[in-house]
Amino acid sequence: MRRGWKMALSGGLRCCRRVLSWVPVLVIVLVVLWSYYAYVFELCLVIYLILYHAIFVFFTWTYWKSIFTLPQQPNQKFHLSYTDKERYENEERPEVQKQMLVDMAKKLPVYTRTGSGAVRFCDRCNLIKPDRCHHCSVCAMCVLKMDHHCPWVNNCIGFSNYKFFLQFLAYSVLYCLYIATTVFSYFIKYWRGELPSVRSKFHVLFLLFVACMFFVSLVILFGYHCWLVSRNKTTLEAFCTPVFTSGPEKNGFNLGFIKNIQQVFGDKKKFWLIPIGSSPGDGHSFPMRSMNESQNPLLANEEPWEDNEDDNQDYPEGSSSLAVETET
Repeated sequence: MRRGWKMALSGGLRCCRRVLSWVPVLVIVLVVLWSYYAYVFELCLVIYLILYHAIFVFFTWTYWKSIFTLPQQPNQKFHLSYTDKERYENEERPEVQKQMLVDMAKKLPVYTRTGSGAVRFCDRCNLIKPDRCHHCSVCAMCVLKMDHHCPWVNNCIGFSNYKFFLQFLAYSVLYCLYIATTVFSYFIKYWRGELPSVRSKFHVLFLLFVACMFFVSLVILFGYHCWLVSRNKTTLEAFCTPVFTSGPEKNGFNLGFIKNIQQVFGDKKKFWLIPIGSSPGDGHSFPMRSMNESQNPLLANEEPWEDNEDDNQDYPEGSSSLAVETET
């Protein structure tokens, strides 16, 4: 009886957690809908509305894609077979378990390791982690090229939707900037007492305040992710240097500025501003700097690599004002 109550309570808590996880998204949606009403129906001139709606469409489109594009998980070949899983779990000697994973990893395109040099293995998903893959404790799954878990989109940002997330940040910055600059003339009228309507005064003040507040925070976050893209790093890799079979290499995936951008947006520039999938590869393996040094020896002349911590750990939530990282 007691066990049944515990299971029911646990299920109820999980259900409440799922519902509450949508609260940040609901807040953003309500703010955006109010800003649309205030800008279009209360304040703005027709001449401003054409460009406003173009920005608004791309802003909402990229936000939708960031929310509803599911994180991509490793395919079946990275999962342990039933026989291998039984052998691994029944083996009590850690050194033998470690060697078993090394033997299994030889068949896979896996080049990154934990801080201790062991093969990166997820004991929750029972799989050998592909390069740049991490376990998200919120989504309860391993996510390919995981960057972070973002509560503002209630989704894990990784290989499948990182491009959409960057576009969402860019169009959010543009949206806030456009509102702030076009509403500023109304603020001047309010300051001079030329706005007789009390309702118009409220919309002017609140629109300008909200647009400026979000603009400052978003431009910082967007600038940080632009820096990450320019170095071909994820947020997790910026905080925790990836370890390869040859040792820690903080620039292990850095291919050069242009190629780094193409790793996210693809090589066709006509798709860079449109929220459609164009990232190259399948998310399971990535070109590495060491593979390009033979073609360009100048790449080898870099500063020494930094040390790294063990990869098989849980990271606390809250790496930035708009992003939360929960990774194993």
